[in-house]
Amino acid sequence: MVGLYFSGTGNSKWAINTFTSKIDKNIKTYSIEELDVIDKIKDEDIIIFSYPVMFSNIPKIVKDFFVNNKEIWLNKKFFVIATMGLFSGDGAGLIKRLLKKYKAKTIGGLHLKMPDSIGDEKALKRSLEKNKEIINKALIKIDKSVISFKNNKPKKEGLNIFYHIAGLFGQRLYFGHKTKHYSNKLKIDNSKCIGCAKCTKLCPMENIIIENNKAKSLDKCTMCYRCINNCPSCAITLLGKKVVEQSVIEKYID
Repeated sequence: MVGLYFSGTGNSKWAINTFTSKIDKNIKTYSIEELDVIDKIKDEDIIIFSYPVMFSNIPKIVKDFFVNNKEIWLNKKFFVIATMGLFSGDGAGLIKRLLKKYKAKTIGGLHLKMPDSIGDEKALKRSLEKNKEIINKALIKIDKSVISFKNNKPKKEGLNIFYHIAGLFGQRLYFGHKTKHYSNKLKIDNSKCIGCAKCTKLCPMENIIIENNKAKSLDKCTMCYRCINNCPSCAITLLGKKVVEQSVIEKYID
């Protein structure tokens, strides 16, 4: 058994590390961004996978990872942890349907509401106390799911037709196009950018470069919000016009 994840601001990484450590502290977890990740997971029969749902859809970087490595998923069993700021619908089901094409089996799913990571929109912003409460509720849900998993009765959130309908009509039908391609909407304010290059190191797509001491987008953004939530001068935006709050998981866990 092994853990695999993609995480933008840390929610999905925290979720899988918390989940796997409660099953067995010796279970290792790897990011899909690691260069040798396929070698590390190819011989494992059970994979616990964690990722953030975007617009009730799979982030482009995640879909590409599974499609580009389709030859190794045959007969593997997946338990999917889907993290979200508000609503997912069928976050686990999305991965199930994708991997079914490659003869993998999804044995269960867990949906976790987490602190919102969209730093440049006010809509989902919550107080620090509320976000800490969300984390505590996620911990309780993880504990219950781990018990079920150990008893060979894994939770199956997000996997049936009702979740599918909820995801489709909740967001995906209207906003699903936003994740079908990499985005060219990332904006960098040169008047604020200090050329520190922190964003270039954080970007999973190598989408940001430094040119003339200023950050520049190459229009291949997977909308993980990593750069926006970590820029020291709040110079980067994507969906909104200004950074409202920089949200990273470390703010909400003790």
